[in-house]
Amino acid sequence: MIPSEMLLLAYRSGIFPMADSRDDPEIYWVEPKKRAILPLDGFHCSRSLRKILRQDRFTVKCDTAFMEVMEACAAPRPDHPESWINSSIKMSYDALHTNGHAHSIECWDGNHLVGGLYGVSFDKVFCGESMFSRADNSSKVALAWLVASMRRAGFVLLDCQFMTDHLSTMGAIEIRQKSYIQLLDAAGESGEQADLLAGFQSLVDEAAASSPGKLIAQSFTQTS
Repeated sequence: MIPSEMLLLAYRSGIFPMADSRDDPEIYWVEPKKRAILPLDGFHCSRSLRKILRQDRFTVKCDTAFMEVMEACAAPRPDHPESWINSSIKMSYDALHTNGHAHSIECWDGNHLVGGLYGVSFDKVFCGESMFSRADNSSKVALAWLVASMRRAGFVLLDCQFMTDHLSTMGAIEIRQKSYIQLLDAAGESGEQADLLAGFQSLVDEAAASSPGKLIAQSFTQTS
């Protein structure tokens, strides 16, 4: 298990841990030469995704099932049979979650967890670690809620680590590690801590009389 202080120091230095497989007890540290980030004002919310958001097809929650989200992200999938999330990483991030520096966004269909994501939060930065989907578009909905919550809470940087085709369609871009470190440093200059859960709850509270999905879809219509 990685101590929380060491894990946060690693993230503030632009590196993060991985394992070769879910059953491998060892971890190694990664510092990519290129980094994927998703500009918060550049999130691409397609018409179809805005429609799904307005329908409130899923009940979206924050931090109610953190370990369940991690377990789902680590589980074998037809297109992704192996995972870099081993037991040591699970325990390390669960401790970070307890300390308020790791969060999950969850999509529920009734009592069933059908999609979501988790990541690490510090200063005004959120580092997305992994996402999963058991229902069509659930991971996209989770990402939309994440971006909307980050905007509301005053975050400035969403790190996606490695570029994928899926992230590219959502507006992610790739930058050099040196540029990423500069963004990290700038995000920490004020010394302020952005609160993802508070941003999430602010969205829910504002839309209490109507639909949070409609509020989020409208916010992306205005900026995308």
